[in-house]
Amino acid sequence: MDRFPNAADVEFHSPLDLTRAAAAVLDEDGRVSGWSAAAERLLGLPPEEVLGRPAKRLLAADPGPRLSACCRAHRPRSAVLDLRHADGHTVRAAVTLSPLAHRSAAATVVVAAELAALRGWEAQLALLEGLATESSVGLTIFDTDMRVVWGNVSTDLELDGIAQYVGRPAAALFPEGEFISRHHPPDEDQVMEQVLKTGEPILGMHYRGRAPADPVREHVWSCSYYRLVDARGEPLGLFEESLDITERYRAQERLSLLVRAGKRIGASLDVRRTAAELADVAVPQLADEVLVDLPPAVIEGRQPPTRSAPGHSLLRMHGRTPEEFRTSPVSYPPSSPQALSLATNRPVVDTSPSSGKQVTAARHADLFVPLLARDAVLGLVTFRRVDNPDPFGPEEQTLAVELAERAAVGIDNARRYTSQHAAALVLQRSLLPRRLPEQSAVEVAYRYLPADSRVGVGGDWFDLIPLSGARVGLTVGDVVGHGVHAAATMGRLRATVRTLALLDLDPAELLTRLDGLVAQECEPDAADTLSDEALGVTCLYAIYDPVGGRCVWASAGHPPPIVADASGSVALSAPAPGPPLGLGSLPYENVELSLSDGSVVAFFTDGVVEDRRTDIDSGIDRLAHVLTWQRCPLEELCDRAMSTLPPGPQADDATLLLVRTRRLGPDHVADLELPPDPATVADARTDTERQLDVWGLSDLSFTAALVVSELVTNSIRYATGPVMLRLIRDRSLLCEVSDNAHTAPHLRRARRDDEGGRGLFLVAQVSQRWGTRYTASGKTIWAELAIP
Repeated sequence: MDRFPNAADVEFHSPLDLTRAAAAVLDEDGRVSGWSAAAERLLGLPPEEVLGRPAKRLLAADPGPRLSACCRAHRPRSAVLDLRHADGHTVRAAVTLSPLAHRSAAATVVVAAELAALRGWEAQLALLEGLATESSVGLTIFDTDMRVVWGNVSTDLELDGIAQYVGRPAAALFPEGEFISRHHPPDEDQVMEQVLKTGEPILGMHYRGRAPADPVREHVWSCSYYRLVDARGEPLGLFEESLDITERYRAQERLSLLVRAGKRIGASLDVRRTAAELADVAVPQLADEVLVDLPPAVIEGRQPPTRSAPGHSLLRMHGRTPEEFRTSPVSYPPSSPQALSLATNRPVVDTSPSSGKQVTAARHADLFVPLLARDAVLGLVTFRRVDNPDPFGPEEQTLAVELAERAAVGIDNARRYTSQHAAALVLQRSLLPRRLPEQSAVEVAYRYLPADSRVGVGGDWFDLIPLSGARVGLTVGDVVGHGVHAAATMGRLRATVRTLALLDLDPAELLTRLDGLVAQECEPDAADTLSDEALGVTCLYAIYDPVGGRCVWASAGHPPPIVADASGSVALSAPAPGPPLGLGSLPYENVELSLSDGSVVAFFTDGVVEDRRTDIDSGIDRLAHVLTWQRCPLEELCDRAMSTLPPGPQADDATLLLVRTRRLGPDHVADLELPPDPATVADARTDTERQLDVWGLSDLSFTAALVVSELVTNSIRYATGPVMLRLIRDRSLLCEVSDNAHTAPHLRRARRDDEGGRGLFLVAQVSQRWGTRYTASGKTIWAELAIP
């Protein structure tokens, strides 16, 4: 098969060069009168089998009159011929025929080489020419004294002419340049000396400087250095490869600055600290100095002026820390760029410095950005450059606006904190569910008793979350303390648990992710007052599957559930190791229970079983005794349990969630195992339609068959083992397809000329919900159809 040679096989002599090519001499009658060793290697024929015989016998096919015409020509001619090898296979060769002057008779010299080798050699030459004349990568060669020898077109453009630098040292190219990569020699001479000495290339170093062709703008290059050696292995010099990555480098810097800003700006509820965070993030990467001008009302936490800021006196804050901040009155003339920025609510670049010259000439640049939050103008930020005179480009203006927006939100949050505190109390009361969603897996009853009756809400929470496959997620949690801070933490965690649960994570993985989020709130440098509550968060999360009666739960420092089975026996579930959230010291583990139909499971916080006068073991025994009446209605069981609490004020919030399990019998579930064969898709559709007829859901047959067809086809395409189809008749029709692959499909919008990619889009259109959940053996793709 034709191929280009590898880098190690590069040959700079043409395959048709007489030192490499197969050569033969033909007399005037077309007989072979000369035969080289290379020709013997090419066709496998020794001289005694060729000399004196017609050359046409070497051809695999009759070339017609073309070969005779080439032989009679008075100048060299080239052709592509198929030659016959001694073992019978055909050798496609590039052939050059040259007339040979002779005293006695005419003769022709034939030079041949494999066509693939010639094409590869030509491609090498084209590649070298492209690198020298068309590549955007700068290529420069230096001798052993590190003086410039040669540069390609890209280098010539950057240096504004390479000829003027030939013979000059490398340091003359960019006199003010510097390496900004770490863990390497600091200057170019030392880098080159190291490569010359060791022979080991240095790759991907970042170099910053100003190119002679563009002395105003600072550039960044990615540079690599290689040693050049001759055929004996002796050093000839160095080869430098450089690529201008200025835009990419600056984009990475902007991204890192935004990441740092997301962690720093607005982390407190203090106006001065937020302004200091903005300055600390922006200096020196974006600007040399940051000035924040705010109305006194904003600094004092009151409503900002309703008119535009230039009509009011402002206080200027400048410094890098709140302690360093100095405030001084400031006002803007109506025609000033600051006034224009506040009037238009847009950033303005100052191109008219005090000197009256352009920014680049005055070596001074200002960018004014208004502080906007919730349709209110809170003040103005000035980003000032003195040491770095480059004007603020469009990307830097966008970055400055983003930073100003983050700072404006933080400042406005600090201003609003006091006024919103009272409203937050009302909001927190609505964080607990007022009613639980309808589902078929369990019957539910609950009670919540806050310890602080004046506030009316605390740090306990509970929830029931319908999941795919008729399953249900059950959770209870406890935040240390009570009141607004505990309630705020509780609200966030409950929402996070619900969000993570809808991702169909198993209990241990859900708690692991929740633990990471809580740990972030507990970082020592965080000024968030809710972090203290986050240090004492416990949580229990369970998933109950009514198809198999399987319940899996995991605990983060929370008491295990109490189970009363249908026979009336009551037992405390085995404890699962796991620390409270936010500590991150030990992993969480799943505990699996098999529950019979009608079992009652009690999930509770320690306020139900523990108080100042009794220990937790006595409280658990008391609750377990109540559950012996598990045949009573759940509401009555809840009242009995809460009535056993000691009288008087409670030291902690008390939350009790009781569930009575239900099982979906075989008449509600249909399973089908399919081999990984596309032909079984039709069987899956047929079985689906037949099962829906049995369930009296014929109206859904077409839609369900379409969904099953798409899901089964997708699994068969990517899975390597059997595919399981499960249909569940519940409050809706559930279609599930399971396989052993761990890659999940993604919904995308197919273009008009795409041949595929519409399957999941159709499933999403005809389904109420759809999604993917992972198991230990693979994944399950599910879709939920509304029953008419």
